[in-house]
Amino acid sequence: MKFQKKPVTVDAYQTQKDLYIHTLEGIMHASPGDWIITGINGEQYPCKPDIFAKTYEPVAD
Repeated sequence: MKFQKKPVTVDAYQTQKDLYIHTLEGIMHASPGDWIITGINGEQYPCKPDIFAKTYEPVAD
């Protein structure tokens, strides 16, 4: 079977410095340029810019 992600709006910002993010999987490192995403339950996780660009697009306010 194949599945498609549901359209979900998330908050995200692009970091300009090294960060350590507390995620559901433990502490993860984010490098400058990575996106920090806040998920639908308030969880945060880093995402590399190339993956972010393939997965997300801006939403009009």
